[in-house]
Amino acid sequence: MIFRRSLQRELASAAGATFTVLFSILVTWTLIAILGRAAGGKVASGDVLALIVFRSAELLPIILILTSFIAVVATVTRSYRDSEMVVWFASGQSLLGWIRPVLTLGLPMVALVAALSFVVTPWAKMKSAEFVERFQKREDLQRVAPGQFRESSSSDRVFFVERSAEGSTVVQNVFVGGVDGDSHSVVVAKQGVIESDGKGGQFLVLSNGRRYEGVPGQADFQTMEFERYSMRVATQAPMIGADVPVAALSTPALLIAPNRFTQAELLARIAAPITCLVLMLLAIPLGFVNPRAGSSANLIIALLIFFTYNNLVRLSEASVKQGKLAFAMGWWPLHLAALLVVVGLFAWRLNVNHRYHPLVLISAFKRRRHLKKSPAAKREEARAE
Repeated sequence: MIFRRSLQRELASAAGATFTVLFSILVTWTLIAILGRAAGGKVASGDVLALIVFRSAELLPIILILTSFIAVVATVTRSYRDSEMVVWFASGQSLLGWIRPVLTLGLPMVALVAALSFVVTPWAKMKSAEFVERFQKREDLQRVAPGQFRESSSSDRVFFVERSAEGSTVVQNVFVGGVDGDSHSVVVAKQGVIESDGKGGQFLVLSNGRRYEGVPGQADFQTMEFERYSMRVATQAPMIGADVPVAALSTPALLIAPNRFTQAELLARIAAPITCLVLMLLAIPLGFVNPRAGSSANLIIALLIFFTYNNLVRLSEASVKQGKLAFAMGWWPLHLAALLVVVGLFAWRLNVNHRYHPLVLISAFKRRRHLKKSPAAKREEARAE
């Protein structure tokens, strides 16, 4: 019990430190990506914080799976490196005794990953899509960023605003280029104001400007100066949910409408908690390390295994989505194969008499080193013992 309580504390501490590092990297990377989209006018600047939260919620299952895997590998590796495993084995415990303390931490982690995968992540993707779509459906001039050319929602006008004032209702130095069949028009004005007609329509009222209209390649362009010019701004009512991506659908919605796309998404959601459990069990025999050697190789191998496993899950998902693999045969064979690998590694570690067992290899290495020593060195070593 003392060993198990100590292991549980150490596993929780390692998981907390690993999660802090990985989550910090995730938030920083997400912040840079979303700020780049906001600077490019693809999302509203006021939605940056919300989009960061939603994106972080989407990636939390992957972060938690990697956290639990690395935490177990690091804890087992440290126990071997500091020779605590010798005490563990000398007290009559086997490597299987690690399963209980690992699952004490791991089962709540698996439940949390399942809740995130089945409920939170689809909700976060839905909300993120709503924010982006709401921005795309805004009035044309509200989408314009000062100093940048922006196309209207109807794709027949191009707006340019030098600067804005008083929020989004007044803009300065406006350029509007429009296309109507073969005719092209250009309107420039010193100021523009967005006004409503009281019936849901939006108009851009320009002041002190000029309007040029004609067909490119011909000399019959018309020029008009004006003090006040009203232009209807294309407005689209938000239609959130009209075209929801499959990844943003709730799990009950996926079950109601079974097809290869919804089944592929369901396969990915089912795989997350199973992957978390299998990798934590795999980390116990994988954490072996020679106390005389470094422990960095174990972490590198663990990362390679994680990314390989994750890519194989994505491959199964893509096969189901493309109709190459049935859902009934797509969600379980990979996890069963991984579980058999776990059982095989446990059997290999427990069979200490196997010629390729790590302890046997270490003993053979020590014997070879001892045989290569000179007789004087052997006498000195025997005297020291």
